[in-house]
Amino acid sequence: MFFSADPGSVTHGIQLSLVPVFLLTAVAAMIGAVTGRLARIIDRARTLEERLDARPDAARTAAAYAELADLRKRGWLVNVCVALLTFCSLLIGLTIVTLFLGETTSMEFLRLPTIFFLSGVICFLLALLCFLAETLLATRVLRFGRPR
Repeated sequence: MFFSADPGSVTHGIQLSLVPVFLLTAVAAMIGAVTGRLARIIDRARTLEERLDARPDAARTAAAYAELADLRKRGWLVNVCVALLTFCSLLIGLTIVTLFLGETTSMEFLRLPTIFFLSGVICFLLALLCFLAETLLATRVLRFGRPR
């Protein structure tokens, strides 16, 4: 493997590799938001389970189990979202590595950076769809003033 000694090609390699880093910033912010939602889902599920253990009232038990089922679906969607975002980060990282190595070495990666980048963007879009589905599911269970 031949590394280029030309500062211009190293500079250009860094410039090429820097652009996908902005997507990594968006992914990191999204992971933070989604894991915050997961924490709230877990907290709510624990609260419901404690209520069920403390006072097993037949009328409220059915409603609590229905809400726990919704929380389970939401938790699954959030977990899928985090997995997709993590895979997106991995693919964008591989994009950065192949762009930099392709510019600064004699190695030819052909279309590999393009495949990595587009796959990462697709994972990000799928994660956004999971996030949308989770938020729609979360707002569906709200009652907004209706008696419980």
